[in-house]
Amino acid sequence: MAKGEDAVRRKKSKVNRKRLQKQDSSASVSARVAAIIASKKRRKSGKRRMCEGMCFSLPTPDDPFNDKLGKKDFEGKESKKQVPRQEDGRCFVHGKGVAPRKGTQTPNTDFKDKVKCSKISINDLVDLEEKVQVIQNVGDHGQSALVRENSNGPSKFLIMCLNSIENALRHDGTFISKEDQPLFVNSWGIEFWKCYSAGKDILETSGASSTVEQIAWMISIAADTIARKEKEGLSFASPFLLFLVPSQEKAAKVRSVCKPLKALGIHSVSIHPGASLDHQIQGLKSCEPEFLVSTPERLLELVMFKAIDISGVSLLVADGLESLSNGGNPDMMKSIRQSISGTPLTVVFNDCFNHASVPLVQNLLSGSIHRISLNDTITSLSSCIIQSVNVCASEDEKLSKGIQILDQAYGDKLLSQPLKVLYILVKDSKFGEMVTTLKNKGYFISTGSSCTISNFKNSKMKNEVSMINMEQIKTTDLEEYGLVIIPNFVLPIDSYVHVLTRMARHTVNGALHSFLTKENAAIAEPLTDILEQCGQAVPEALRDLCLT
Repeated sequence: MAKGEDAVRRKKSKVNRKRLQKQDSSASVSARVAAIIASKKRRKSGKRRMCEGMCFSLPTPDDPFNDKLGKKDFEGKESKKQVPRQEDGRCFVHGKGVAPRKGTQTPNTDFKDKVKCSKISINDLVDLEEKVQVIQNVGDHGQSALVRENSNGPSKFLIMCLNSIENALRHDGTFISKEDQPLFVNSWGIEFWKCYSAGKDILETSGASSTVEQIAWMISIAADTIARKEKEGLSFASPFLLFLVPSQEKAAKVRSVCKPLKALGIHSVSIHPGASLDHQIQGLKSCEPEFLVSTPERLLELVMFKAIDISGVSLLVADGLESLSNGGNPDMMKSIRQSISGTPLTVVFNDCFNHASVPLVQNLLSGSIHRISLNDTITSLSSCIIQSVNVCASEDEKLSKGIQILDQAYGDKLLSQPLKVLYILVKDSKFGEMVTTLKNKGYFISTGSSCTISNFKNSKMKNEVSMINMEQIKTTDLEEYGLVIIPNFVLPIDSYVHVLTRMARHTVNGALHSFLTKENAAIAEPLTDILEQCGQAVPEALRDLCLT
């Protein structure tokens, strides 16, 4: 029986209503559900990828409705460089994928623009891209965490951390950079990164506490190291970075620089006497910070109550040494250092050139070190080098005192390694007599052009002494010598400064001993000025010699 026109019209209307309802429902759903509906329609229509056989095309975030049917866009024949997974902009911290914070400029898109708009020297860019060789168990720490695994300079994640900090500080109006340069081309930071990569302790001798740029580089490098090691499956039970500061104000400054890294999964905690002890104990129970910023006295209290464990600290930073070396702080610093097991990489900001702070630095930095400085003044370059001036009555007294100092240096069992010794003589002195005396006491002597560092490495004897004359000072590599003795001070004051600022570059146990008589009264006054300028003790005999 044929259907009437009314029945056909109702059936068509019903189909149209269902179609309209489906369209309204698909428009109100989320993008993900809409993508699934679109994929179902494609499967029913039989649309396939052109290059993948019978596989149906799937929606992607760039093409959720698959309008391109799986075709890729080819803008040109230029091939893109493959980027290693560890250099990706996203970093996995604590097993979670953490995207860059909103407003953070990623390094792969803004690197060229920042280089163009800032005044950067070619040397800075060369240093930034300088290749670093992979070294196993480098330095005194032997921690593979401190060795750079990439050979193309700082990682993208490190630069992203620097950009995140810079954007946050510029937004707050607290970032002031010379010539408006971005953080990732800071010359101090690049030099610090190279020293950190070598795995040795670092002594900063600019004579001031840490700046915002320096703090940003240190914490960014620490965050990069954490990310690398967690990708390898390692975890940290204790804070990775312990940042010791002298006051609550400094702690707040460091904490403000660390804050932008929270969006990248790096948590920092600041503890100081400004807050109640119970509040800080409860706060530490609920979090496991990667960075810990603290004053020495409050940190020892929390360690005593077992509120925090610092035994596994991998990076120790001591800032504001002048304040930390006053009162009972040196004993606190020793207790903190003893609470840390192993040998963490240590960074010390020496803002005090007084000789009284040297024992604290020597307690913190016991092995081989790198020196970093923003200036090249005498006080900065001679930091942690003890200058001793002895006024003697005769030549025999100078000879005996010099040998006595030599015996004490080689008999010091507290040193992790013996100091390399250099004698600086003059042609008219009793050169032969001194060589004979030292040989009779069992010392190995190298003189003249044979006085090189390689002799020490190849020699099997323990007591080695090098001897040069005054004319060879400019041509001798002095950085490896920790103990220099001038038995007869007839040097020009410029030669003395040359020796002082170039010796003991890799130790904090350097000592320069000079011996004078009344015949050397002309050099007493400028020598006194240098001692006072460097914060060294001036003996009364030298002051009396200035008056004569």
